[in-house]
Amino acid sequence: MDFLFENLPSISQSTPKKGHQDSQMPEDMGIDSSRGESSNMSMTESKEQDSSSNIDDISRRAQEMVENINHSRTSDQKVMDSFEENLLDKVREMCQQMKGHMYTVYEEDSDAMQVKLQELSEVLESCTKLNRELLEATQALACLREGLAITQTEP
Repeated sequence: MDFLFENLPSISQSTPKKGHQDSQMPEDMGIDSSRGESSNMSMTESKEQDSSSNIDDISRRAQEMVENINHSRTSDQKVMDSFEENLLDKVREMCQQMKGHMYTVYEEDSDAMQVKLQELSEVLESCTKLNRELLEATQALACLREGLAITQTEP
């Protein structure tokens, strides 16, 4: 993750250049030593306060970044939950459509099978009728043969 520190105030302190030190020295020499010490003390305190405020600022920004990340994660989770729910709805819808199509195909197949079963039933009925007629013809031929056999043996 990239952290953007370009907007943060700099916490480094610049040191005066040599030319500037020489020009400030005569003025500092004119100030009594107790005032110089208090001046040094207030500069040190000022530097500490600046460092402390910079650290606090960095800490606050880091906390804001963590909160933003957590907010993004929560938002991402909501998006994923919504996506999952929508996907499940679409899957259910597609399953219902497939079931409907499947039942339509079953019905069409059932109608076609009913026609074929009707045709098969008619063919079987016809076969049964022909079988009976064939048995009757066989019996008639058997009787005829018996009658012919009797007449041939009588002479």
